[in-house]
Amino acid sequence: MEGEVVVDTGEGANLLRLGDYGVSAVGAPHALRNVSDSPVRWAQMLAPQPRSRVQGDTYPVPALPEREPTPIDVRDPRTRSFGHIDPGNMEVDKQTQDMLAVSASMRTALLVYSGITVKMMIDSDLGAQLLTMFMVQYEPRGTAGRHDHAYEETYLILDGEVDAEFDGEPYHLIPGDVAWAGVGCVHAFSNPEPGTVRWLETQAPQPPARHSYRFARDWEYLADATATKEG
Repeated sequence: MEGEVVVDTGEGANLLRLGDYGVSAVGAPHALRNVSDSPVRWAQMLAPQPRSRVQGDTYPVPALPEREPTPIDVRDPRTRSFGHIDPGNMEVDKQTQDMLAVSASMRTALLVYSGITVKMMIDSDLGAQLLTMFMVQYEPRGTAGRHDHAYEETYLILDGEVDAEFDGEPYHLIPGDVAWAGVGCVHAFSNPEPGTVRWLETQAPQPPARHSYRFARDWEYLADATATKEG
């Protein structure tokens, strides 16, 4: 999110800059160091919740060699645990073949619906097994109706403003705000502003292959469709 950080792993030293991201697998030694004169800031997620009785699931290990770091190259399989995202990657009209060619996989493909654009970042394709992280962008009047999940979600607002509802309570979220939806929390979003709104979203555990979203209107329809009709 700001500055540069070196991430040392057993496979090498990686220089992460604005827009870069990565995942560290369970039990994989890693270290982070700031080799610049400026602060570095990033968003981080741990899943599942670390256990306090075993040192927060974090153990010191022998130091990794401090090798010369290399910038992230998403086309290089040696940096297969890392990726990069730019605001332009969220624009539908910029998803041309020459832009898609600079990614190691179909993570560049966008999911677009109801004025909403979603781009996966950290998922099983990148090597994660316990969580996902992705970017969400709402166009003006973009809306996601009331729904819930069988997993937890967090939202870090980056740009714009969004109206949200969590279990019937309204909220207005602005850049820097963080929101959380627990399992079964019915939530909804809409963008009332003339500009776009963008946030970083995480999920834990990873969503199932089917029935990831449970939209309230679909269950209300099913209840009506299966109701016993009076003769």
